[in-house]
Amino acid sequence: MSIDERSYKKALGCFASGVAVMTTTDAAGRSVGVTVSAFTSLSLSPPLVLFCLDRRTSGIDAFRSGSFAVNILREDQRELSIRFASRRDDKFAGLECRTGVAGAPILPNCLAVLECSVESVSDGGDHEIFLGRVHHMEYQTGGQPLLYFRGAYARIDSCL
Repeated sequence: MSIDERSYKKALGCFASGVAVMTTTDAAGRSVGVTVSAFTSLSLSPPLVLFCLDRRTSGIDAFRSGSFAVNILREDQRELSIRFASRRDDKFAGLECRTGVAGAPILPNCLAVLECSVESVSDGGDHEIFLGRVHHMEYQTGGQPLLYFRGAYARIDSCL
């Protein structure tokens, strides 16, 4: 059976996901960041997460280098998601980021932040799969996540 790419994307779009910005630094010490929705927890013991990046992603090499931060966005951070999904060179311009314990940039006011070291990078077709071990985390006890559903941003209207 043949699966066409457009239908495949529409089917996968039925799965609502949170939105995160992965951040790291490159070999020259410049901040690198990219918006992802392909992120998930993998293991509690040890604490592992994974995310996927298209092989064509600008700055992908920097993520292979050792450490990264997962900045889980709040529902009011749509513009931050759009900024880091763009191809612009100045994604961090005007942001008051701080440096995490492992050296990755931490975005302001996120719902949660996980600081990780790269455990492995695997082939995933046209993507690479990054497996990270969580070493430090912080989170807010209130707030709602920024969601992505059927190709658009969404929000939780009520908790069931």
